This record gives sequence, structure tokens and C-alpha cells, in this order.
Amino acid sequence: MNDLSFLSAFLIGLAGGVHCVGMCGGIVGAFAYAVPKNAAMLPYTLAYNLGRIFSYTLAGAITGWAGYLFTQQVNMGIVVLEFVSGIFLFLLGLYIAGWWQGLTKIEQLGSKFWQVIRPWSKKLLPFKSPFHALPYGMIWGWLPCGLVYSVLTWSLASGSAIQGAKIMAGFGLGTLPIMILMATGFDKIQSLIQKPKAKTLMGLLLLLFAIMQLFHAISGSIQ
Repeated sequence: MNDLSFLSAFLIGLAGGVHCVGMCGGIVGAFAYAVPKNAAMLPYTLAYNLGRIFSYTLAGAITGWAGYLFTQQVNMGIVVLEFVSGIFLFLLGLYIAGWWQGLTKIEQLGSKFWQVIRPWSKKLLPFKSPFHALPYGMIWGWLPCGLVYSVLTWSLASGSAIQGAKIMAGFGLGTLPIMILMATGFDKIQSLIQKPKAKTLMGLLLLLFAIMQLFHAISGSIQ
């Protein structure tokens, strides 16, 4: 892993925007009803997404730390984790392109934890100020999501809490533009991104990232 990991994760977040539209479009629509009438939407949207990205970053730090512990106990552990990460990113590319939907089963793994923390978010509604949208976003950052889980394997493969946090922060920032556009009323972006050609293009981009990751893992095992 190197300094390009942050930028790469950011690009993966951008490419994953096609999934965000489908997964979070309804959430964003409901979000508008929690904002005070006649209030500007942007401050609430930014606060919500800041909270969401914070949770991603925290999850990245935790998985990066777990990866570090694994590499200390297993010979060539970092190579193993990089290979697993590459596989997950490859499956993510197939998922985004619409060629394979197996990641939905992985999303179910986080559903029990989500059922526990989701009720907390209801206590914050309706928002009294943008500050109330911040913890709301922190809770919704743990929403079961195959896209997030796949990128978390990359944080795991970093073998570092700091690097894992950077990867997920970059990913979260990459998803930010599409989330802001949806929340502020750019409805056309949803129909545009959901077109089959757009999904195929983004899926192919993610497959390219996956192949690069797998090549890096294989190269490390040979050395």
C-alpha cells in the first residue's frame, strides 16, 4: 500500500456512485422530510455525509488494525489479505455492472447489527439543526452495504489502522458528490447513472482496480 491508496479509494467511491443511487436514493428522499421547512438543504446534507464518512473512517481504522494483528500472526499474511481484497473488489465490479448479485448475501451479515443501532437514529428526527444530522449520518454509515464491505477488505489488507482509515476516508469522499447531487434535487443524475451503460463502465473500472490488486498480491507471493 502507498499514498495512491487514498486516491484509488476516492475513485472507487466515485465509480460506486451507481450503487449509492440505488441503495441510498430512498434514504436521501426521506432525509428531506426530516429537515425543517424552508431550511437550506445543503448544510444538513453536508453534516449527514460528514457523519457517514466518519463512520467509514472509523470502520477502516478498525479493519486496518485487525489486518495488522493478522499479519503479525500469519506468515505472508499481508499477501493473503491483499489477495482476498482483490477477490472482493473483483466481485464488486461484477455486482456494480449487474453481472452478479452475490454481494447482497454479504450485506445480510451486517443486518443484525444494523437492526440494533438503527432505532437510535429515529430519536434524532426531525432535525432541529445541522448538528443533529451529524450523529444521524454516523449511525447510517453502518448501513449494511456490499460496496462498503468490499472496500473494507482493502483497509484490512493495508495492515495498518492509519492506512485503513485513510482508505475509507478517501472512499467516503468519493461517494460524496453523488450524495450531495441527489439530496439537493438533481433528479436527472439518478436516471443517468442508473443506465446500463453507466453501470457497465463503472463495473469495468472496478474490475481494473481488482486486477491490479490481485497482480500486486501475486507479485508479493513470488518475491
